[in-house]
Amino acid sequence: MKTTIRVNRKRPESMTKQITDQLTGLIESGAMTVGSYLPSERELANSLKVARNVVRGSYESLMKAGRIQSEGRKGRSVRAAGGKRRAPAKGSKAANAAKARKK
Repeated sequence: MKTTIRVNRKRPESMTKQITDQLTGLIESGAMTVGSYLPSERELANSLKVARNVVRGSYESLMKAGRIQSEGRKGRSVRAAGGKRRAPAKGSKAANAAKARKK
């Protein structure tokens, strides 16, 4: 990712919130386009010198807000605003689970 994210340990808000807010700003401004991949948890945590669970919490908040989506081992990518989640691939565990729920 070209744009830098910074964490200020002296600020009263949590590091997770700081990362979440900065990533949200990048997505809203268009600096991170739809479909672009976020750095891995480990990669971002190492570059910010924070624990991996801090980054994971930020990513989970963004997923709950519908801003990013997980694509399994490919990583996490930016979702279209108001976009629907992609249907799981045929034959995948998620597709089989969805099929079982419909029955």
